[in-house]
Amino acid sequence: MSRTKFKKRPAPGSGGILGLTGYFFRRSLLNIRQNLLINVLAVVTITLSFLIVSLFLLVFVNLEGAGEIWSEKVQVTVYFERELNSKEFAALRNVIMTLEGTDAVTYVSRDEALKRFRTRLKGQEALLDGVPSEILPASLEIRLKQAYRTSEAVEAYVSRLKKIPTISEIQYGEEWVRRFNTFMNFMRFAGALLGGFIALAVLFIISNTIKITIYSRREEVELLELVGATRFFIRIPFLIEGMIQGFCGALLALLILAGVSWAFLNHAGNFLLFNPQEAGLVFIPATFCVAIVATGVLVGFVGSLTSLHRFVDQS
Repeated sequence: MSRTKFKKRPAPGSGGILGLTGYFFRRSLLNIRQNLLINVLAVVTITLSFLIVSLFLLVFVNLEGAGEIWSEKVQVTVYFERELNSKEFAALRNVIMTLEGTDAVTYVSRDEALKRFRTRLKGQEALLDGVPSEILPASLEIRLKQAYRTSEAVEAYVSRLKKIPTISEIQYGEEWVRRFNTFMNFMRFAGALLGGFIALAVLFIISNTIKITIYSRREEVELLELVGATRFFIRIPFLIEGMIQGFCGALLALLILAGVSWAFLNHAGNFLLFNPQEAGLVFIPATFCVAIVATGVLVGFVGSLTSLHRFVDQS
């Protein structure tokens, strides 16, 4: 009678910390394969949830980018009744550059002003034939640093600028600056409020989705408890599963959004009145993408942890 030799299966923690970690990961992957359908449904739900968050973030990032581009139009213009020579301009420019908030100073001569005026007419340049450049004033265009483009900062800057003796007439579009800053502040507030609601809704959906996956395996949890498994030993594979689900869901959401965004940027010019690429539309920055994936892992972990509390800690 032949004897069959059985290999002794190593204990889960026989390889130390690395061996125990490897065992938990293998166990988690095995659980995912054995419960493939419910895990796929969980990943799909997480993907859709993070797709909403990522889409909102994409819109918010581009609105902030558009706001930054528009804010570059916030400038202070100083008008002169006569042309400035190079020495006068250099001296005045040096004084203005010492003012806090000044980014750049550009001199616009009368000829340059007339040239710009012709460009803006677009096809009706003949209206300016014979018109001398002397009818337009020379000016200095002062671009401000981004932190000084709010209505309060611009007003404070203009008050300092008026103290320079050779400067009298100043324009900076007070009403436009005020409206622009009010609009941007409203958009930031609305974005933060809406983003908070979306984040809470997504967390609730994901947590309940993971709870369903764990609830469907409550008998497995009860069996592990009956054979003497510790709470730590029961929890870890489920927590790793949740982290894997969160990672896959967040990553898939970004990949889908990247594909849709790429298709939009490259083909939307065929049916829109503007070219999205020329408009400066961009995808979510890499740091935000990493943060989204990390958030997916964290949400998966927290969702599993809170769901396990019902079936493990209270059993």
